[in-house]
Amino acid sequence: MNNEINITRILNAPPELVFAAWSKADMLKQWYAPPGCDLSFCTVDFREGGAFHHCVSTPMGDCWCKGVYKEIVVNQKIVFTIGFSDETGNAVADSPVGKDPEWPMETTVSITFTGKDGKTTMHLHQTADVEVAKRTGAYQSWLLMFDLLEKTVLPSVTN
Repeated sequence: MNNEINITRILNAPPELVFAAWSKADMLKQWYAPPGCDLSFCTVDFREGGAFHHCVSTPMGDCWCKGVYKEIVVNQKIVFTIGFSDETGNAVADSPVGKDPEWPMETTVSITFTGKDGKTTMHLHQTADVEVAKRTGAYQSWLLMFDLLEKTVLPSVTN
C-alpha cells in the first residue's frame, strides 16, 4: 500500500552477508536498536514458523517485542510479524515506553535482498501507516538501525 512504510537502502555487501545480519542473533544484537538503545535480550528461532523475542532497552524503559517468521527465502526474502509483548512473550496491547493509539497491535515486515555487483538493494515494507510511524519514531528508528548495520556490522564481516 502507498501509505505503509517502505524503505530501500543499497548496502556495500553481498546479499549473503546482509541476510546473515538479519538471521543471526549475535549479529542482530549489534545493530537492531537505534543509537542510545540496546538490544538487551534476543532469542531467534530462524525458520518459517519460528519465533523471535527481544527487548530494546531505551532511556524511557524496556520495549519487549515478539514475532513469527512467516516466509524465508535464503539470501532473498524474510517476512515476519512483530508486536509488543511482555518479558515472557505474551502479547500486550501497550509498551512501557508508550504506544500510539493508531499503531497496530501487530505488523508484518517484509525485507527483500537483491544483489548486483557485490552490493545489496535491501527493501523493507511494514504494514503500518507511514505518517504514524514517522510521528512515533518507528520510521526514523529503521533508518538509524540501517545506518548502524551499514557502518558497524557489514564492514566487520566484509574486511
